Order: sequence, then C-alpha cells, then structure tokens
Amino acid sequence: MVKIISVNAGSSSLKFQLFEMPTQDVLCSGVFDRIGSNGGTFTIKNGDYKDTITQEFKDHRVAVEMLLQQLVDREIVKDLSEIAGVGHRVVHGGEAYSQSVVIDEEVERTIESLIDLAPLHNPANLVGYRAFKKALPNATHVAVFDTAFHQSMDADVYLYPIPREYYTKYQVRRYGFHGTSHYYVSNRVAELMGVSVKTINVITCHLGNGASIAAVSQGKSVNTSMGFTPLAGIMMGTRSGDIDPAILTYIMEKTGKTAQEVIEVLNKESGMLGVSSISSDARDIEDALKKGDASARLARDIYANRIAQTIGSYFVQMGGVDAIVFTGGVGENDYGVRYDVISKVAKALHIELDIELNRKIRSQEVLLTKPNSKVAVWLVPTNEELVIAQDTLKLINE
Repeated sequence: MVKIISVNAGSSSLKFQLFEMPTQDVLCSGVFDRIGSNGGTFTIKNGDYKDTITQEFKDHRVAVEMLLQQLVDREIVKDLSEIAGVGHRVVHGGEAYSQSVVIDEEVERTIESLIDLAPLHNPANLVGYRAFKKALPNATHVAVFDTAFHQSMDADVYLYPIPREYYTKYQVRRYGFHGTSHYYVSNRVAELMGVSVKTINVITCHLGNGASIAAVSQGKSVNTSMGFTPLAGIMMGTRSGDIDPAILTYIMEKTGKTAQEVIEVLNKESGMLGVSSISSDARDIEDALKKGDASARLARDIYANRIAQTIGSYFVQMGGVDAIVFTGGVGENDYGVRYDVISKVAKALHIELDIELNRKIRSQEVLLTKPNSKVAVWLVPTNEELVIAQDTLKLINE
C-alpha cells in the first residue's frame, strides 16, 4: 500500500485528499481558506470526524507544515515518510504536456514560463508545490495539468481564425480546462455502461461556477468549450462565455473603461449574475425561479441554451453520441438545470429523460434516462483528486 496526497493550491486556499493506493481509500481530506489574510480556517475530515481550526496562516508554507503535523498528531500517518507521492493540480501546461509528469527543475521552469497564460492559477500551483517539496523532499511530486486531456484536439479545432503569427509567437490557441474532470467522468461512465471508453462518444458537462463542455470520442478530447482562457465557452456563474469581441471596444468607448476593466466585468460581473442581477449561485437562481422571477428565468434559459447549442455542435462533430454526462457542483445537484438542458435537445437526439428520477437525485452515479432513450444521460460526480492520485501512483511505479 502507498499513501499519496492530492493537492489543489489556489491563491489563498489549499485543498487536499490523502489516499491509500491502490485501494483508493480516502484517509482524510480538507481545505485551508483565506491563507495570507485574517480569519483563516483549516477544516479536516477523517472518516465521520470533522474539525475546523480558525487561525491566521501567513502563507502556504505555514499551511502545509500544519497539515502535515496534523496528519501525525491525529495518527493518520505514523511518520511523514509514509507519504510516497504528492500529486499537484496545475492549471496550465500549455502545449508542453499532454499527460502528467514528475516535477523536476525543467518542469518547474516550464510551469513558471506559462504564468502569462494562467496568471491567477499557475503561480499559486507553484507556491503549493514548493511548500510541499520543502516539507516532503523525498516524496515523488507529480504535476497533473487541467489542459493535458485536451491536447488531443486537432489543429482545425484548437486554432483561432486570426493571423497565424499570434499562435506561433504568443501561443494564442484553444487550450481548454477542467481536463482532469472530463477525463474522469468520460472514463467512469464507460465503466458504468460496461463498455470500453474507446468504443463510444461522450459529451461531458462540467457545470459549476466555472463550466465547460467536452466532446470525448474514443477516449480522447476532440473539442471543448473553454478556449485560450476559462472565460470562453458557455455562460457561467460570473463569466460571460463567448461573446462578439467587438463588444469589448464598444463598451470601452461608451464607458471609458480600460480593456482590463472590461475583461474584469466579463469575468466577475457577467454570466448568471449579470443577467439575473440576483446571484452567481445556481441555488439562488433556483429559489428565485420558484418565486416566478423573470430575470432568473431569463438567466436559466440563456444558460440552458448555450449548453444545448454546444451539445448539438459536438453531436454533429462526432457523428453521434452515446452518452451525455452531468458533473460539477451544478451538474450534480441542480435537477432544474439538467431538465432544462435536456429538454432543449431531447427531440433532436431522441432522449427520454426520467423526470421524476432526475428530480430526486443529487450527487450520485445514476442513469437518468428511460430504456427507450437513444442517448443515455448520466449523472456522475467528478473525482479529480482520485485521478491525481492515480497518475501519481503510476509515475511512482514507472
């Protein structure tokens, strides 16, 4: 048995799960919030036990040291040497990585060189890696990239119709994100269907505050809705998704905002929040819908339309689809979103949704369609941390 910890370091947060591999048993999990500011919290779950500690965490190094000390103090591990591997989520691997890799100095430099493409995420991912590397120098440290799964897209999909030099000089292209989640649920649904993922076409809908859709054909990503940045694609909680690019200069001229200020609006004030003027949280939108709020209804309709249009285009691109999968916080828990999306594609794709079952189910692995449905619709909770642990174990054993 091997103990592996999966890590997701954000700018002010640190999420983790400690696995016993290859059994996949979760020994503990938790999260640090508000690292580097007042009111920090550390929550750790161990079986049925949950504890939250409130204190200031100066930086990620302090958080990592506390986490590892807690693992020993709570006798989750007898000694830190038991942790053989640390899997690190890294948002952007650019074109350099199509799979997970053991982190060495060259990999570290490459991740750092891609900061311009992921200025909010890659620096935080590196901070987390360096803190764990210092604390666990003898463990194998592995980078698992959000972008890696989508590196199988063809050039006619990932290139934008702009001057080619922007790609050759500045790496402007579609990268796609949430790759670890799309990989997991596409493979998991194949297992649930009792077939090889290499024999089916799957459309995976990772719906959360950030959201993306992927077309997975024979186990490979052939298209995805997010693009050069996570701002592209479908409408999200606060992100606009795809819009006419001329809107940016138009708003700049009308409001006097800078380009960066307009991008901030599109990232943080648009999407569900911008249309509804209520909230970016799908739960708040659902509550408003129940009260008959027209703005909430419009926000939901635009959201469902954008997802349905993407599903339709991927259906055409792949020449058919065997399964549509919902995952992510919204996809797993909001039956209204699932119903609205499937209602818009049901006639064209010959889908028969089990409406009552869909209404009852949250965050479980379940088939949501009736036996006569030509396309299976599944709910499959994502498990990116498990993929990170599996990839880390694989590289330890190589």
